[in-house]
Amino acid sequence: MLGDIAGIVAAVAFVVLVAFCAVPLIRLGKLFDRTAQSVGEIAEHAVPILDEAAKTVSGTNAQLEKVDAITTAASEVSQNVSALTGLYAATFGKPLVKVAAFTYGVRRAISRSLSSESESAK
Repeated sequence: MLGDIAGIVAAVAFVVLVAFCAVPLIRLGKLFDRTAQSVGEIAEHAVPILDEAAKTVSGTNAQLEKVDAITTAASEVSQNVSALTGLYAATFGKPLVKVAAFTYGVRRAISRSLSSESESAK
C-alpha cells in the first residue's frame, strides 16, 4: 500500500513536471511559427527587390556598352585630329615659318637701309 501511494505521488509529480515543461514548449512552437511567417514575408518582399536589382544591373550594363562605344569613337576622333594636325604642320607649317622668316629679314633690311639713309641725309 505504501508503494502504491509513492507511485501515485511520483505519477502526479511527473504530470506536474510535464505541465511545467509543456508551457515553454508551446511558447517555443509559437515562436517557430512566427519565425516561419516572418521568413515567408521576407521572401515575398525579397523576390521583387531582386528582380528590380537584376533589371537595374542589366540597364547599367547597356549604358556602359554605350559609354564604351562613345569612348571608342572619341579615341578615334582624337587620333584623326592628331594625324590632321601632323599633316597640317608638315604641309603648311614649315613653309609658313620660312615665309615668315624671309619677310622678317626683308623688313629688317629695309628698316636698316632707311635708317642709314636718314643718318646720311643729316
